[in-house]
Amino acid sequence: MPHRHRVKGPLVLVLGGMLLLASLSFAISVGAVRVPIETVWGVLGNKLVPGLIEPHWTQGREAIVWEIRFPRALLAMMVGAGLALVGASLQAVTRNPLADPHLLGISSGGAFGAILALLHTGLFIGLLTVPLLAFLGALGATLIVLAVSRFTEATSADRLVLAGVAVSFIIMAGANILIFLGDPRATHTVVFWMLGGLGLAQWSQLAYPLVILLGCGAWLVARSDQLNAMTVGDETASTLGIPVARFRLAVFVVGALVTGIMVAFSGIIGFVGLMVPHIVRLLVGGDYRRVLPASALVGAVFVLWADIAARTIMAPEDMPIGIVTGLVGGIFFVWLLRGKG
Repeated sequence: MPHRHRVKGPLVLVLGGMLLLASLSFAISVGAVRVPIETVWGVLGNKLVPGLIEPHWTQGREAIVWEIRFPRALLAMMVGAGLALVGASLQAVTRNPLADPHLLGISSGGAFGAILALLHTGLFIGLLTVPLLAFLGALGATLIVLAVSRFTEATSADRLVLAGVAVSFIIMAGANILIFLGDPRATHTVVFWMLGGLGLAQWSQLAYPLVILLGCGAWLVARSDQLNAMTVGDETASTLGIPVARFRLAVFVVGALVTGIMVAFSGIIGFVGLMVPHIVRLLVGGDYRRVLPASALVGAVFVLWADIAARTIMAPEDMPIGIVTGLVGGIFFVWLLRGKG
């Protein structure tokens, strides 16, 4: 797209921030019980600054806003931002526009580890058990994909995705075996969770994905110049002093960490990392100093609206959010393939 049609990076961030606040307000407002937006911000304001506003709402509505919908919306934002950052980074180091934690099998590995913790090992180190095993599963899947691509000499970008899809099918088969062998009373909950959902968001658990998102996001943003160089090619990056193989592996490990933690708290939410970076690059160009922060913002907004759709399409039933992102992402994937053709 010609440069004159692109929006300047700071303007995208400002508009994205405004859209994010508006989306957050609407996400907390809608649901089986409609809460006026002024009540939403009144409750949030009073929680942050006690006594700021004279309460004109019931305790039931306050509980809905603060205990249920606000943590859910925050988790949606973190998951969207994290998956979008990972997708953009993987697309840079693989020089593959189709790279995505879902298509490369990283999400499946995280789900395998989380299911292992939920159904078989138990919470042997408390609340950290599921995120830890999800990260180890995502990391294991990443290393397997890299090993398979090297073993099959799948050096092209497209063949790397094919290796990831194949590994993803194998890992999900293993995850299904874990479900089959698990406690039948718990399998229904796990299967629903695998389809992607934010309904279990709790204040006590939000610190884990927040810390990982901030830490890994800062690490990736600080390496925007290296990611820019990697998009040009390994030889160019090497001439600039970048240890290509080590840097690519580091990005994969960071991507596995973010994906594993997000999967542990939200289940599998696919295609966010595929779609969002493409949309962002159409808006701000290919410079990763703009792409990464804009991807985080757009990813947060996208998952917020996907969750709104999941809660309203079959209200009062709560549809798994992975169904919404899978439908939108599948259509986007077909469009992307058509463009590549």
